[in-house]
Amino acid sequence: MARATARHILVDSEEICLELKREIEEGADFAAVAKEHSSCPSSRQGGDLGEFGPGMMVPEFDKVVFSAPVNTVQGPVKTQFGYHLLEVTSRTE
Repeated sequence: MARATARHILVDSEEICLELKREIEEGADFAAVAKEHSSCPSSRQGGDLGEFGPGMMVPEFDKVVFSAPVNTVQGPVKTQFGYHLLEVTSRTE
């Protein structure tokens, strides 16, 4: 079964999400941005969600995590929790 590790940043608006994505793409450290801005408890670990398999996260997450290129920031991804930036840090098929 496929497994992945990922990290994310959760915010309330698409605008903030896009602004943070731009900061990261311009060189800001993902983990530092997550610690400062993410409303998810994972922010304490720089947004690290650990390892998980398909179906363990909301469908919008799964779609990105199990298809997007590794080590590339994706988003905004809208879920019932808010807007996410996602980065797949590893994946096995």
